[in-house]
Amino acid sequence: MIKKQLIMEKAIELFAKQGFEATSVQQITEHCGISKGAFYLSFKSKDELIIALIDHFMIQIISDIDYMVKNSEESNELLYKFYYSTYHSFHKHADFAKMFMKEQTQTFNPEFISRTRYYDSLIDKIILTMIERLYGDSVRETKYDLLFCIKGFMRTYSELFLFYNVTLDLNLLSKSLVEKTNLLAKHTSIPFISQELMKMFELSTFEEVTKEQILKVLEQKIEELTESIEKESLILIKQHIIDSNLSQAIIKGLVENIRNHPHCKSVSYLLDRYFQF
Repeated sequence: MIKKQLIMEKAIELFAKQGFEATSVQQITEHCGISKGAFYLSFKSKDELIIALIDHFMIQIISDIDYMVKNSEESNELLYKFYYSTYHSFHKHADFAKMFMKEQTQTFNPEFISRTRYYDSLIDKIILTMIERLYGDSVRETKYDLLFCIKGFMRTYSELFLFYNVTLDLNLLSKSLVEKTNLLAKHTSIPFISQELMKMFELSTFEEVTKEQILKVLEQKIEELTESIEKESLILIKQHIIDSNLSQAIIKGLVENIRNHPHCKSVSYLLDRYFQF
């Protein structure tokens, strides 16, 4: 296992149990079975490790949901698949989700808050795309309120299996939330969240993926991967970003080559945003 990946996996176990503040670099290195020097070769500080964890897990969770929303052909199943995919991702990354939700209410770290708002804005865009596809002009005045209601469902119900020792039927939960969401979409008539208010939120959180950022991510991932179709695809994509020598159709195909690799989901999501697929 790559040392950086080992540190992240072991640190998340400690953070989930103890929280950020109560967990020291010494505890992390002991849990990993490495020296402090080896830790600092991978991360400059505990804060840098925390931000790396947020980026790694949030992009995985968001990319799964985003891909499902964009590629679900049946509109009548879209909302169900959205909720099911969301809770499946929370369950899959339960230690991170538990830690992330706890720390949101306790931290005063400005970089953590900034990252949280940034990923929240990405989730907003995915949900709004889904709402517009499902309900169209019928929710033109209330779509932002519906957005916040859906996010409320996501957070509140996820707490049931993140903080309580309860086995939940995700199929039933997803069906129940589909019914509730459809009722809200159909009967809500007094909007509170306006487009202007949403624009104010977006101005404080919006962040584009730059050419320099994407090249840095690609270089790191190419170095990590062994020889494979995914590594070859990343090399070709990197060269295209530098030289613009490939068609959009070829680039889409190369991104699809890496999408299902367990260590490339975050890269595929960033590439989707960079190329605006």
